[in-house]
Amino acid sequence: MAKLLPILMLLIGIGGGIGAGIMLAPAPEESEVAAAGEGHDASHEENAEEHAEEDAAEDENAEPNEFIKINNQFVIPVVERDQMTAMVVLSLSLETKPGMSGKVHSFEPKLRDVFLRVLFDHANMGGFRGAFTRSEILDPLRTSLREEARRFLGSDLVDVLILEITRQDV
Repeated sequence: MAKLLPILMLLIGIGGGIGAGIMLAPAPEESEVAAAGEGHDASHEENAEEHAEEDAAEDENAEPNEFIKINNQFVIPVVERDQMTAMVVLSLSLETKPGMSGKVHSFEPKLRDVFLRVLFDHANMGGFRGAFTRSEILDPLRTSLREEARRFLGSDLVDVLILEITRQDV
């Protein structure tokens, strides 16, 4: 019973956070704009600026890419020797060409399903053990997420961004 209590409290806390996020979420138009400015550190901003400059040089009349936040976080259990040892919580956003928000939202259930499959596979291969935030660990995960999303959204999907990632050991 003592081992079950922390897991139960963690799940209640995650559920409460998700519920609060849903209840307090702005309208979809506002969340897409807000997602463009959330969760980026300086290196991501520098990379985004470099890509923006390259894109602008190619076509000065092109519209900037959209950032569409995937509703709700992804909660991934980390299982070792048939026991849950940690929970990983991720928030994802999609960078797309302009005008894709309707298509993204219509495919969101399918996208969540394939993203969960990729994330569960990553967890089962040990991807969330140790220093799981190193770029050599996260880059293959990003690539897999992007490839799966392109099956539904095509080449209009530019990238899948990991906005937040945390691991809670139990």
